[in-house]
Amino acid sequence: MLEKEVINFEKTVIVGIITKEQSEEKLSEYLDELEFLTFTAGGEVVKRFSQKMDKPNPKTFVGTGKMEEIQYYIKDNDVKTVIFDDELTPAQQKNISKVLDCKVLDRTNLILDIFAQRAETSYARTQVELAQCQYLLPRLSGMWTHLERQRGGIGMRGPGETEIETDRRIVRDRIALLKEKIKTIDRQMSVQRSNRGAMVRVALVGYTNVGKSTLMNAIGKSDVFVENKLFATLDTTVRKVVIKNLPFLLSDTVGFIRKLPTQLVESFKSTLDEVREADLLLHVVDISHPDFEDHIASVNQILQDIKSADKPTIMVFNKIDAYKHLTIDSDDLITERTTKHYTLDEWKNTWMSKVGENNALFISATSKQNFEEFREKVYEAVRTIHITRFPYNNFLYPDYKDAIEKEEE
Repeated sequence: MLEKEVINFEKTVIVGIITKEQSEEKLSEYLDELEFLTFTAGGEVVKRFSQKMDKPNPKTFVGTGKMEEIQYYIKDNDVKTVIFDDELTPAQQKNISKVLDCKVLDRTNLILDIFAQRAETSYARTQVELAQCQYLLPRLSGMWTHLERQRGGIGMRGPGETEIETDRRIVRDRIALLKEKIKTIDRQMSVQRSNRGAMVRVALVGYTNVGKSTLMNAIGKSDVFVENKLFATLDTTVRKVVIKNLPFLLSDTVGFIRKLPTQLVESFKSTLDEVREADLLLHVVDISHPDFEDHIASVNQILQDIKSADKPTIMVFNKIDAYKHLTIDSDDLITERTTKHYTLDEWKNTWMSKVGENNALFISATSKQNFEEFREKVYEAVRTIHITRFPYNNFLYPDYKDAIEKEEE
């Protein structure tokens, strides 16, 4: 009989600060996301700590009083890991580790850890390792202080090289090697992309965990890995999809996230080439998430960074079956109505109606709600691009409704 696998989640606490730029409400959203990231990495958040400050303490990120409070809590509750919501400087990480005497991570380190768990292909593993080495290099002095002494022994006398300098050199060499490896794979992938011919390319983009892979499986009848966790997809998957008789290439890309580490943006820029070279973007949004407007802004910012913001885009609002809005009782005269109280129909009449002529679609990828409308919109958009590129192919691909009539005949 097979034994049931028991997953031991690591007990963790998470820490964030409220500043002029980051209100209490905003911090709560970020900590919710950090908790989900921790769960994805295999941790269980047992407590949250927050503090109001003008700016982070340059020595310990939070104040000394708050640091003592965290120290007592982790000792009393046998907590092994503390995760901070913002990126810590090497000095902060070193000082906090000394005070708390436990594993100290920041948001960047946590995302890198999840990426390392999820990397399947050689390419993804190389990109993750490069990002990890770039993150590690300035922090080596804090991590290897016990090794900072000169080597002795035969042939090692004289000024020599300290252990820490040797480690830095090894990491720098490794970074140079990984960059070369990525360049080689990039060349191979650009050849692969050029071999795909002149087919129209469509890329799914969006925040992490909005249902891009589920949508990919639903349209392309593929078997891309799907899971309700952050960054389930790291490797770009490209499939040939045919709607009616019109073929095109559909690619599923890595999800974006707020406060995305710069190392990751740099090392994953090559993965985002699929987005750069796409003719049409399907920007998938999880409308059931309370902060979906922030998610849209984060994705648009990254698209701008990789110079892809001006591409033809269809906004696909997914998970309409999971959408729930807040309600106000008829006798409640105090609660102010906000966007959190909007129904789907009310949302459709906001800025969503102005994203382009019928360019906002409301669907559910799992229950296939409004799926025919989605297929029609994608078909028409791909057809427009195709017949612009090959005018003589116009008669091959009729309007979607005409294509349906032909099938019925």
